[in-house]
Amino acid sequence: MRQASLTRKTAETEIAVSVNLDGTGTRDCATGIGFFDHMLDQMARHSMIDLHVRATGDLHVDDHHTVEDTGIALGQALRQALGDKRGIRRYGECHLAMDDAQVRCALDLSARPYLVWKVDFPTAQIGRFDTELVREFFQALATHGGITLHVDRLHGINSHHIAEAAFKAVARALRMAAEPDPRAGDAIPSTKGAL
Repeated sequence: MRQASLTRKTAETEIAVSVNLDGTGTRDCATGIGFFDHMLDQMARHSMIDLHVRATGDLHVDDHHTVEDTGIALGQALRQALGDKRGIRRYGECHLAMDDAQVRCALDLSARPYLVWKVDFPTAQIGRFDTELVREFFQALATHGGITLHVDRLHGINSHHIAEAAFKAVARALRMAAEPDPRAGDAIPSTKGAL
């Protein structure tokens, strides 16, 4: 089974993450940030990756450290669960529509972290959640997961819909990329022989 569990502890946060890449999308996420928990639930459900997250952080300051550190821990767990990436598809993409919003994601589980983020929000907050933290989460995920990640908002007027479409699009692309390729056997999907 392609699974990983880890704990990340700093002076600002303590994050425990478990993932199962071959799961059914079961999720149990509690960060103390309601909207963020909702987004993590969507990510698990649409990636079909079982996800357990427990996070405590300095929410009296703001949500930034908790969101970013959760992205760091989740990226590290995904990287660990993928191992040497034998037999995976490696690449994934998704155009996802949610009401007024359409978000496109393309990613490569390349071990070369890079984020291209062309998503803007019409509001600075969704409820009490700062919309700029959506990018911070994906920057941390890409960096620590070794993911080349491109996310583009094509349409959208509602910030909640745009954010949710982004999480779902990344989840669907991640599902595609991490799935076993039935034609690849146990080959590493690179002419270099390593990722």
